[in-house]
Amino acid sequence: MNYQVKSLAFAAAALALAAAPAAAQTKWNLPSAYPIDNPHLENIGLFAKDVSEATGGKLTISVHAGASLFKGPEIKRAVATGQAQTGEILISILENESPIFGIDVVPFLATSFPEAKKLWAASRPLIEQKLGAQGMQVLFSVPWGPQGMYAKKDINTIDDMKGLKWRAYNVGTARIGEIVGAQAVTVQAAELPQALATGVVNSFMSSGATGYDSKVWETLTHFYDLQAWIPRNIVFVNKAALAALDKPTQDAVLRMATAAEERGWKMWETKTQWYHDEIAKRGMKVQKASPELQAGFRKVGEQLTTDWLKRAGAEGQAVMDAYKKM
Repeated sequence: MNYQVKSLAFAAAALALAAAPAAAQTKWNLPSAYPIDNPHLENIGLFAKDVSEATGGKLTISVHAGASLFKGPEIKRAVATGQAQTGEILISILENESPIFGIDVVPFLATSFPEAKKLWAASRPLIEQKLGAQGMQVLFSVPWGPQGMYAKKDINTIDDMKGLKWRAYNVGTARIGEIVGAQAVTVQAAELPQALATGVVNSFMSSGATGYDSKVWETLTHFYDLQAWIPRNIVFVNKAALAALDKPTQDAVLRMATAAEERGWKMWETKTQWYHDEIAKRGMKVQKASPELQAGFRKVGEQLTTDWLKRAGAEGQAVMDAYKKM
């Protein structure tokens, strides 16, 4: 072997050695529609950190907050097609695909964190089955705080909601607007501050966290703590991307996902009241709903439950029955 050939061989070997660590490292993208200081993102950031540490840096996850990589409704498709390896969405935005994705927002079905946890346990197998058929696997699911109503005036009865510009973010909230005579406008979380500032909407149902993230006190005045339901976000992964990892790395991802779910539920249980206190400090009238308003919403909830069961059919009824037995 002449000198030039030897030099090329050594150079190739050096390049191969230098590239080895990079080749061994896998990088995933995780898009979310929510702001970086939201508890969901805080929890996901810790999940990404845990995965990196548990795999010795073999797998790193870049978290993209605030719909910066994909808008909320685009994230599932991005993960399904491999444009992103994993992602987070509000699961009820998928209710148009299947009613089971909206079971957590059936009003007054599960209004406390223990009830919401049971509902997730009852519905998870079917949700995993449906996402699995589309090439995705559930990693973990974490709740929001209980849902209340934001408005710019006193709302004492359901009749007071007529004519409101009502923000909808899924099938259920759009249906509420229709039933009470409000004008429903679909607005995702990342666009809510602008929609409030420009008067596109002047009322909506959500948690204290969404009000805080959106600086709702700048445009609205009242928050009614209805505790109508507890929606959930879900983090899921492209099955092919997960399968491409070696077994120890796969196990680490799933182990850290279990830890993230447990941590995320605890975070929301402890922080819900904090958000109510913070929006009150900034001028919002945070109050319980009047008995008349609460009764009106429960009547709406009964109608929505009946509607949901009709759409969900036998599989929905089976999940509902399993939940009620827990």
